[in-house]
Amino acid sequence: MCEPSQPSRSWASTFQIEDFRSQILDFQTWGFHVSASITAESMKERTKQFALHAIRLCRTLPKSSESSTITRQLMRSATSVGANYRAVCRARSTADFVSKLGVVLEEADESLFWIELLVDTGLISNDKIRAIRTEANELVAIFVASLRTAKHSTKSEI
Repeated sequence: MCEPSQPSRSWASTFQIEDFRSQILDFQTWGFHVSASITAESMKERTKQFALHAIRLCRTLPKSSESSTITRQLMRSATSVGANYRAVCRARSTADFVSKLGVVLEEADESLFWIELLVDTGLISNDKIRAIRTEANELVAIFVASLRTAKHSTKSEI
């Protein structure tokens, strides 16, 4: 996915992009299918497209007090996924990387919560939200696996 911009020698020698790829490719047990060509640039674009999809979705929702609250929260968390993922790509150490990636995971999971709430409150049908819900689930799965890999790599360095 991303490497810190100024990695230490021991970190750089053991913690490469391939470490993430081996961990995030097999989501078939969770029902997700992820491309083998995940790169930092492709994830930057993917998280940006997720944010744009959320913004466009929010524009279509009916105007009410509950939709206003949910829309504001969804737009905040969905746009934060992309913005914070870019920060992950600029991490300066393993600890910084793990910390920033944890924030991205939290925001992706929060986005998923607001998307589910839109359906549960009856503001939008499940059919109209299926694509963004699937993408949110896939992003959460990618970030969970990447975070596990990063933490595992950190422990093996000690």
